[in-house]
Amino acid sequence: MADTTKEAQRAELHKTIWRIANDLRGSVDGWDFKTYVLGMLFYRFISENLTAYLNDFEHRAGHADFDYAHLQDADARDAMDEVVNEKGFFIFPSDLFANVRARARHDQNLNETLSRVFANIEASAHGTASEDDFKGLFDDLDVNSSKLGPTVIRRNEKLVKLLDAVGDLNLGSYSENTIDAFGDAYEYLMTMYASSAGKSGGEFFTPQEVSELLARITVMGKTEVNKVYDPACGSGSLLLKFAKVLGKDNVRQGFFGQEINLTTYNLCRINMFLHDINYEKFSIAHGDTLTDPHFEDDEPFEAIVSNPPYSIKWDGDANPLLINDPRFAPAGVLAPKSKADLAFTMHMLSWLAVDGTAAIVEFPGVLYRGGAEQKIRKYLIENNFADAVIQLPPDLFFGTTIATCIIVLKKSKSEDAVLFVDASALFTRVGNKNKLTPAHQTKILDALAARCDEAHFAKLVSNRALAENGYNIAVSSYVEAEDTSEVVDITALNAEIARIVAKQSELRAKIDAIVADLEGS
Repeated sequence: MADTTKEAQRAELHKTIWRIANDLRGSVDGWDFKTYVLGMLFYRFISENLTAYLNDFEHRAGHADFDYAHLQDADARDAMDEVVNEKGFFIFPSDLFANVRARARHDQNLNETLSRVFANIEASAHGTASEDDFKGLFDDLDVNSSKLGPTVIRRNEKLVKLLDAVGDLNLGSYSENTIDAFGDAYEYLMTMYASSAGKSGGEFFTPQEVSELLARITVMGKTEVNKVYDPACGSGSLLLKFAKVLGKDNVRQGFFGQEINLTTYNLCRINMFLHDINYEKFSIAHGDTLTDPHFEDDEPFEAIVSNPPYSIKWDGDANPLLINDPRFAPAGVLAPKSKADLAFTMHMLSWLAVDGTAAIVEFPGVLYRGGAEQKIRKYLIENNFADAVIQLPPDLFFGTTIATCIIVLKKSKSEDAVLFVDASALFTRVGNKNKLTPAHQTKILDALAARCDEAHFAKLVSNRALAENGYNIAVSSYVEAEDTSEVVDITALNAEIARIVAKQSELRAKIDAIVADLEGS
């Protein structure tokens, strides 16, 4: 019954979000408009989160009629420091989403009101441990943008509709909803916009089933890990799958990630909050992981997952400092300047704990190309860091149809071999994309656990054999594809051909006779 209720809630939520997108988008580009919907969703979430927290505290203290939303701002001020210490932020009662929405239709300066509210929320964290987690979170929610309308009146009209639409989302009671409603809404919005926005959206988002598979690979046999890390975290979907797979409390020291795109960096932090990951449990940094890595003081990480951008350019050997960087130096060579894929791989390997696992989505070319990439693969194989390579189906990701792969890395392997898994046929077509079902994920995970040969699916190959094959680690080089062509009975085929030839000869003779008769007459 619970599952039915959950799915019903989720279906209704998605239906409403779709309606909001169609009703309010107007002249605003879909990917841009996503920012407004997510921003307002975040504003509503932290308002309800704070209200629920304070109400619960007072109710347990015996004040059954207390409702923070009805409190005067002056009466709330005394609790500000304590609340910021616990929650990382503070919102005055009059600035709560519900109260601003109630006044919005009659507020001729709604844009200014919202600007002030957002600034106050961010300012509440200044000088505290949560400052970095809230700084700039509302920067992309520009309530004065011409994208919302050519005049202040038109913009405010759009903002009223936006507040009402997000406020009408049936997210239920914050503490009683059977789904992770705010987090689910975020994921649905990201999926919806990524699927229709091409590269502009897709490069920031990994499909949920792929994120879950990566997380499950890195925690096989474990019920908890010390901390998780994604060096190209995008919107944070990969990191948050650990909260689903293990439970957020079983990621003991929190969630760590770095993102180079400022907008996406903000989205990632918002996503953490929307999944009820409190500020002290995550640390997301902004910047270039390859040349300016954060979290040197926090590594090593027990679980690392990532879907780095495919074959982007980086400094490589144009930066003389990088060849001596302890992350890259062990391989004796840097990834090509035009293809940073294995630079990310080396970074993750360097920061991986001895008892940890990394699962990395890779562009297929890194598996077999020569030059510097071959030398890096040689380093991975000879030092027995490569644990498995999984060939994924094509057309899983937004913005590309390429069939990618997953490389699994470990530092404490017991056997000198790599498992190759051909999962290219494991998909279900949904809409215009392929998807991995839970059953597909389980089949892959079972193969990783068993580490046995399975015809046309899995092959365990020794490091010595990989060396003899030029350190080529493409799955197709080791797992024989199943011959699905139709078996032909040659004897029967020859007999049929003979029959056809005889029939042709008979028809030709008749045609010749007819022609001769016509010519004679």
